[in-house]
Amino acid sequence: MAAWKQIIVALVVLAVAAAAWVRFFPGAPEVLARWGIETEWANAAVPARQENRTAARAGLQTAVVTAIVNPATINDRLQAIGTGRANATVAVTPYDSGRMTEVLVTSGMLVKAGTVIARLDSEAEQIALERAKIAVTDAQAKYERTQSLSKSNAASAVQLADADVALRNAKLAERDAEVKLERRSIIAPITGVIGILPIEAGNYVTSQTTIATIDDRSSIVIDFWVPERFASAIKIGAPLTASLVAQPGQSFRGDVSAMDNRLDEKSRTLRVQARIDNVDDKLRAGMSFQVVMTFPGDTYPSVNPLAVQWGTDGAFVWAIRDGKAHRMPVTIVQRNSEMVLVDGDIAPGEQVVTEGIHVVREGADVLVASARDATPAVPASTAGSGS
Repeated sequence: MAAWKQIIVALVVLAVAAAAWVRFFPGAPEVLARWGIETEWANAAVPARQENRTAARAGLQTAVVTAIVNPATINDRLQAIGTGRANATVAVTPYDSGRMTEVLVTSGMLVKAGTVIARLDSEAEQIALERAKIAVTDAQAKYERTQSLSKSNAASAVQLADADVALRNAKLAERDAEVKLERRSIIAPITGVIGILPIEAGNYVTSQTTIATIDDRSSIVIDFWVPERFASAIKIGAPLTASLVAQPGQSFRGDVSAMDNRLDEKSRTLRVQARIDNVDDKLRAGMSFQVVMTFPGDTYPSVNPLAVQWGTDGAFVWAIRDGKAHRMPVTIVQRNSEMVLVDGDIAPGEQVVTEGIHVVREGADVLVASARDATPAVPASTAGSGS
C-alpha cells in the first residue's frame, strides 16, 4: 500500500477514535475546553450524559441518595481462648532411692502441707540414728569428765576444748542421721488434691520417680495470648470474665495476675495470666476458657461502603452540608461488609452521598432524594482473639 494511503487510513482511524471518545467519555467536553477547542459540537454529541453536569454547573440541584454517618467503636472488647492450670502444681519425688513400704494417700484425697503421703524402707537409717545417739552419749560423758578434771588442774584447757569439739561433732552426726531417717518419709510440700498415683507399695523408687502429683485448686490460673494492639491496654489487676468453652453458660470473674515483658516475635502476641477463684472446686487444670475483657476503645465515624470513593490523592467521601456537596478526604481505619470506619473531617449525624456520586461536584447544590441509615445504629466493636 502506498504511503499516502496509509496516512489516510491512520487519519480515519484517529478520527473515529476521537469521535468515540467524545461520545462516550463523560469528561470529554471539559477536557476539550481546557485545550481551547470549541465544545458545542461535543456537548451536542453527548447531551444525555452531560445534562446533569451542565445543570450542576448552572447551579441546579442534583438528586442523590445519602446515608447517615454513625459512630463506631473498635478495640473496646477482647476475646481470647486460654487454658487453665492449678494455682500450684507439685510433682512429689523422694530424696533418695529405696523400696516403697507404704502409701498413705489415695487419688483425689485433699492433703495439707506437711502430711506424710508415703514411706520408704528405713532400717539402715534407724540403725545409723541409734549409733549416732550412742556416740553423743559417749562424747557427752567424756566432756563432763574432762570438765571435772580441768577444775582440779588434772586436765588442760586443750583437752577440754578437744572434748567439746568431739561432743559437737557427735551431735551433728546425730542430727544428720535424724534428717536421713525423716527423708525416708515423703511429705506433701503444699496443700492440694492428690492425682492418680503412679506407684504402689513394694515398688523400688529413685530420686527421679514421681510419687504423686498435687494440685492446689483453690484458684485457677488461665494462660492466654492477646494481639499486639491490646498490649498497652493490659494492666495487672484489670478485671475480666472467663467462661468455660465446654459450658458457655457458666462464667467467672477474675483479674489479670501477670503479663510477659515482651511480645512473641512470630505471632506478635503478648502472654497474659489471669486468676479466678475456685470456691466450689468445680474447675480443673487443663480446662479451656474464653476470656473477655473490655476497654474504652477508639471511636470513629462509620459510613456506608458505597460512600467511599478513590481519587489520585486517596480515599474521600461526598458530605452534604447546607445543601451543598463537599469532597472530604478520609483515611480508612477498618472495613467490613456493612460499614467502613474512617478518620477524617466528618462527624456522626452528617449525610454522605452513596448514589448519584458520578454527577456530584465540589460546592454544587444537591437534592437529597432519599436518606437512609445504612450503618449499624449500635456502635460496632472489634474483638481480638488469642489461644
